[in-house]
Amino acid sequence: MVKLNRKVFTPFIIIIFLLAIGFGQVREPVVAGQFYPGSASRLKKTCKHYLQQAGKPKLDSQPLGIIVPHAGYVYSGRIAGISFNEIKNHDYDAAVILAPSHTESFGFASIYEGQYYKTPLGEVPVDQKLAQEIARSSRLIKLSSKGHIKNATGRGEHSIEVELPFIQTIKPDLPIVPIVIGTLDYEVITDMGQILGEIADKENLLIVASSDLSHYHSYSEAQEIDQRLIKALEKFDPRHFYQGIRQKRYEACGAAPITALLIAGHKAEADQVKILEYANSGDIERASKSRVVGYLSAALIKEKNIKQDQSNNKEEKSMDNPEQSQLNHEQKSFLLELAEKTVEAAVKGQPKPEPDDIPEIAKQERGAFVTLEKNGNLRGCIGQVIPSNPLWETVRDMAVSAALKDPRFPGVQEKELDDITVEISILTVPRKIDDIEEIEVGKHGIIIKRGYQQGLLLPQVATDQGWDRKTFIMHTCRKAGLPKDAWQDDSTEIKIFSAQVFSREDL
Repeated sequence: MVKLNRKVFTPFIIIIFLLAIGFGQVREPVVAGQFYPGSASRLKKTCKHYLQQAGKPKLDSQPLGIIVPHAGYVYSGRIAGISFNEIKNHDYDAAVILAPSHTESFGFASIYEGQYYKTPLGEVPVDQKLAQEIARSSRLIKLSSKGHIKNATGRGEHSIEVELPFIQTIKPDLPIVPIVIGTLDYEVITDMGQILGEIADKENLLIVASSDLSHYHSYSEAQEIDQRLIKALEKFDPRHFYQGIRQKRYEACGAAPITALLIAGHKAEADQVKILEYANSGDIERASKSRVVGYLSAALIKEKNIKQDQSNNKEEKSMDNPEQSQLNHEQKSFLLELAEKTVEAAVKGQPKPEPDDIPEIAKQERGAFVTLEKNGNLRGCIGQVIPSNPLWETVRDMAVSAALKDPRFPGVQEKELDDITVEISILTVPRKIDDIEEIEVGKHGIIIKRGYQQGLLLPQVATDQGWDRKTFIMHTCRKAGLPKDAWQDDSTEIKIFSAQVFSREDL
């Protein structure tokens, strides 16, 4: 029997344990010396130069988020410096950096699972607690190295790395949450934006959207394309901006990060997108103007003074005057037909229908659920609670998700279509309550939330099951993954909403 030297063996076990839990996992730089200077002294001097070149900050308010280019510093460093210059006089607890993947595609948002991102200026700590909380909030967001480390071809992603030296220069102790979004799927983008907006509304969070604009057009063509994008950004409408990307009216390699930032801004009650500076690579001395890349500096502004008043007014109007938002027979028929056609198209792999003569009420931003049943049994149910899109788009998107993306069921098959019925629930804006006596069974749905655990049940669920108020609340707690009595905990938030529910049988 070999006797182990305890003095050597114990530290060895500790090292193995720490490696097993990911301690010290560092993402090494992949574009140092290419996109930016490879030596620490030159890199810091370069970043300071671009920050000083930006002059005095232009904004009075603290930015909730910024849009920053990620090209080589010789081309985009000046524009990046303008964005980062706006945050230097403000304090943040963490920076979430949203970036696209140039090296590979994947169907989720990837939060780096290691502990550090490294540049020549040193290691930037990853806020692992915040990273884990974000990842727990959606099945479409994962702790992963996907998109962060070199892929099988040896290519490494640069769109987070090039932002870090600026952060290290002005806020050397600021932790980050590096997130690569590997898809343009709107559901992934929406989940990311909603989650970050909810955190930013309560905590001092900076969101950085890493993106260049149009690629490889002539100087004048690039300016025209990029100005269309800038005008779309200034509308501060996430869905409108996203549709412009999909329809190729303008370009941005970081379209997903920018859209998620806009969604987060709405969730956190930001007021506007402020354009700070635009340029393209053709503006560099002696650079070619035949094939240029566009760069933008912009900031998302949150006006704290009016945020709460606007939120309260929106909730009160919706809850106190529900008759104002009721749909008539014709409007309900329009949405049911849209949902039915969408389910059929989704199952058959066809494009989503584009309706004509959309009723005005269907153009309002509303939350909605689409429920599918097969022979009287639930076959899928997905919804969006917080209104961020026109009602007809919400119904259409939720119909696709209910048919194909409800994690509780396999996707609907074409042979099932004749047996599928559609039910739509149009929601009012949820309102927080302090007394459960306000809950009216059959009228109100419930949202139970504690920390990042949340559950929702629609009003008709209690009626269908014959539940009383407390039973309804306890089942909603269970839906949130909480104990059935969690509603009695002071840290648990209870919101109610009403819904107009209809199917073909009701028409």
